[in-house]
Amino acid sequence: MVSTSLPGGTWTLGDLPVTRFGYGAMQLAGPWVMGPPADRGGALAVLRAAVELGITHIDTSEAYGPHVTNQLIREALHPYPDSLHIVTKVGANRDQQGGWPPARDPESLRRSVHENLETLGLDVLDLVNLRLGDAVGPQPGSVAEAFETLVGLQQQGLIRHLGLSNATPEQVAEAQAIAPIVCVQNMYNLAHRQDDELIEALAEQGIAYVPFFPLGGFSPLQSSVLSTVAARLEAAPMSVALAWLLRRSPNILLIPGTSSTTHLRENIAGAALPLSDDDLAELDKIGR
Repeated sequence: MVSTSLPGGTWTLGDLPVTRFGYGAMQLAGPWVMGPPADRGGALAVLRAAVELGITHIDTSEAYGPHVTNQLIREALHPYPDSLHIVTKVGANRDQQGGWPPARDPESLRRSVHENLETLGLDVLDLVNLRLGDAVGPQPGSVAEAFETLVGLQQQGLIRHLGLSNATPEQVAEAQAIAPIVCVQNMYNLAHRQDDELIEALAEQGIAYVPFFPLGGFSPLQSSVLSTVAARLEAAPMSVALAWLLRRSPNILLIPGTSSTTHLRENIAGAALPLSDDDLAELDKIGR
């Protein structure tokens, strides 16, 4: 059992208890998620601070850097505490032009799983998300061949649990007809509410929803309503945005990223910000 004072308490991914406030490692790579960080020591310090503060859910990908964030995680935290669960994703590569070309053919997926095992220093991956769509967002199309490939690796004992990323509701349903999933990781925040119905459906099934870009990503959230509520609460707008997500639904898990230990602590404090029913009702209008 994970005991934590982090905001939001805990959630169980399959049989893995994790803190609802987690950490996304993408920003530890260089600019635009390419190359090594400018401050390697600082990146290692953020990872160690995350675990020291009680975070038990770290999100990464072999494509970040590429290879960079996984190597940093291993250097900072291996051997891993039993309570720590590292979630990775496969299905896209990183090219020299900064693009995310898909890599969802069976050979590429098998190679990516083994690369994640090697760079993270693990014998089995706790949770692997299949990344779908493209840089624009989810795209329609069958997930059967790619997802069945990951199910095969799961049956070999290399993966404990499976999830989807950048997926449509139809793709979620198609994957679930093949094998159980424990999470869906899509873009979602105060201003981007396209998955409201999916979140509710997943909550009823006990499946986690993990919003990436919870603060807007490379373009931070901008909203006059958000700014007004934040000013009234004497808080940063990004703190309000994180606190809203934790209140939005109990199955939402946060993985905000940062390369600063100070910012990490600010994010944790921000997510704990109390919001009144009036605050929630006002914020709820932003993305609708």
